[in-house]
Amino acid sequence: MSLRLSSKLSPCPYGAIGIATYTNVVEIIYDEDAKGVELDLNGTKLSSEPEIVLAIAKAAGLADDSAKSTSFFDLAKTLSASSSGVPEILTCLDTLDDHLAWRTFLVGHSITPADWLVWGAIRSTTRSMGLLKNNKHVHLVRWQTYFETLESTQGAYAALTAAKASKTRNTKTAAGFQIGLKDAKMGEVVTRFPPEPSGYLHIGHAKAAILNQYFAKMYDGKLIIRFDDTNPTVERSEFEETILEDLRLLDIHGDIVSHSSDYFDQLYEIAVKLIKDGKAYADDTPHSEMKEKRWHGLPSARRDASVEENLKHFDEMKSGSEEGQRWCIRAKISVDNPNKALRDPVIYRVNLTHHHRTGDKWKIYPTYDFACPAVDAIEGVTHALRTNEYRDRHPQYDWMLQATGLRHVHMWDFSRLNFIYTLLSKRKLRWFVETGIVRGWDDPRFPTVRGIRRRGMTVEALRQFMLSQGPSQSVVSLEWDSIWSNNKKIIDPITPRHWAILETNMVPVTVNGAPKEQEVKTLPKHKKNDALGTKKTVFWDRILIEQEDAKSFDDQEEITLMDWGNAIVRKVTKDESTGVISAIEMDLHLEGDFRKTKKKITWLAQPAPPADPLIPITLVDHDYLITKKKLDDEDEPVDFLSPASEFRQEALADANVVDLKKGDLMQFERKGYFMYDGESSEGKKEFILIPDGRAGSVASKAVEGGYVDPAVQKVRDAAAANPKVPAKAKQEDEPVSKMYKVAPLVNDEVSSEPASKMYKVARIH
Repeated sequence: MSLRLSSKLSPCPYGAIGIATYTNVVEIIYDEDAKGVELDLNGTKLSSEPEIVLAIAKAAGLADDSAKSTSFFDLAKTLSASSSGVPEILTCLDTLDDHLAWRTFLVGHSITPADWLVWGAIRSTTRSMGLLKNNKHVHLVRWQTYFETLESTQGAYAALTAAKASKTRNTKTAAGFQIGLKDAKMGEVVTRFPPEPSGYLHIGHAKAAILNQYFAKMYDGKLIIRFDDTNPTVERSEFEETILEDLRLLDIHGDIVSHSSDYFDQLYEIAVKLIKDGKAYADDTPHSEMKEKRWHGLPSARRDASVEENLKHFDEMKSGSEEGQRWCIRAKISVDNPNKALRDPVIYRVNLTHHHRTGDKWKIYPTYDFACPAVDAIEGVTHALRTNEYRDRHPQYDWMLQATGLRHVHMWDFSRLNFIYTLLSKRKLRWFVETGIVRGWDDPRFPTVRGIRRRGMTVEALRQFMLSQGPSQSVVSLEWDSIWSNNKKIIDPITPRHWAILETNMVPVTVNGAPKEQEVKTLPKHKKNDALGTKKTVFWDRILIEQEDAKSFDDQEEITLMDWGNAIVRKVTKDESTGVISAIEMDLHLEGDFRKTKKKITWLAQPAPPADPLIPITLVDHDYLITKKKLDDEDEPVDFLSPASEFRQEALADANVVDLKKGDLMQFERKGYFMYDGESSEGKKEFILIPDGRAGSVASKAVEGGYVDPAVQKVRDAAAANPKVPAKAKQEDEPVSKMYKVAPLVNDEVSSEPASKMYKVARIH
């Protein structure tokens, strides 16, 4: 079955899209030439949304009681009718709210077509959605929110957004990757996310992790989180726990947590069998010579050695002897295949480094190219997802499974995620940590999961963005604006509003006609969301405003003091030599119309007993770490450093911010959205600015010839004095993150606990 419609269709048939995505039995095709919505049901065409919803429900086996559903179908029709006025819509909403007071779903104890049709009718009309914001239909809002937050619904929104953004006509966009997995069966899909425990997850890893969990949930399957610990030289046990923390920050939880090292015995036996079958051989060709021969398609002198010789050398390798260290095991695939990944790749090598889990038991370790397909098959993975930069290795992956006689695993690739002015190279990121340009792996300037989360990125925004990419295979460097813009839409309705005044040259103002004694009033923290609670605001005839606002006033201009009323500027005291304003007098004019003033300003009552004092804070903004949009492989960060990438401003905030907890999101009105990052070493509260997607918030702020951060200047001086020595970090000196502590996900052998500076997260399991 296929559902065809235009992404521009109005009203949007959300009910049909929602049930199609939820049941996963229909391919959704966004065709901009389509005139309406049409379901192709094995040759039968349906164009009525109620008929489409019922047909999809029947095909998917959703429960339905047609007798009880009829009345709700009628309500949906009234809600979506353009002729329905507010009284008719309110009657429908009241009826639904009363009905849902003691029920989870409209009909019976599970989701039915009635739920999807009514949900879609409400979602497609701005009047219905607007009336629900009045908080008078709590049961209906609870029900509506449930459907809004379903994984499938989020995927549908993402696909619809992507289709609207596309300028290509007749573009087929799979709703939330619905058509992506070949031969996928409900309840049988198993995906895996296999990070190497040698660093911290970044936004590129986040895409892979989110997609793996998305498909596992879509097909009611399982997600395996498997640590690929086959290279003890770079792996550390503490990274396993930090990776699990990063995944929890992304709201990703595996059904199973495993390690490649769990299967070392089996992998060894499989390698022995390959040798005995003549499909692998031992080779002592020096690395540089081997690389040269593979490039030119020349065979190794050891390629036709006997099975006995190969097994003998493999035993030497296993013992870790000096002789064994000269050898490796190579798969005997091809010498000169055009696909160089098939030119006898190495599948086992010697490494005498102590392994963080198996100790010194093994002196030989499988390569990723050998271990990954074998362990995938052993663990029951049905679909292996990876970026399309590894597409040339797909035939190699398949060969490993066929040669070893292991079960088939489907490959599914997706485009790698790249952003402008952003480094994802582990080595280059480590360099920034070691040089002190950033403060750690959770620095808000870093593209690590903990870095972008600390800067205020929500899991919902990340997930929607990843899914909106669709099954695209294009590898491009993306702008940051769209993901931050979407993040703003998510946090705006749920962030309390506060005020802050920059301390530099702030201006005392006398407001004639205002209370001579301090008055404290209770105001909502968010005018459109009463659930966020209230705050206390002090009204007095002595207030503070910012210098920039004061300079913008004209003589006798009427302005608006936000949350108070209008006032007329009567007198301005200015230092003519500097232009700095030192005092202002205003007359309160509450009869004035705020809609007619050009300037609406924030203000704070001057601190004085008995009111709570104003709170000294620091507002922190960040820039990109580099000035080049995309670093090439040979580029070094030191040559493209932003002169400064952190900007701090001192301010005073209203006393209500003392109630904030580390990690809370909020908004300083007229300044932006912020994440409360806790107190500095000096005891001052720090707030990190969250980009909102507008050009100014995501554009590079680098200005050569201006201020240069001391850490950057130190690195530049060192590079100039000794240009031949690259400033590279050493793995063993890598500091443990100062990210906040997260409870363990599973009981395992990982016990290292990194230091924490961020807010606590409650235990998940």
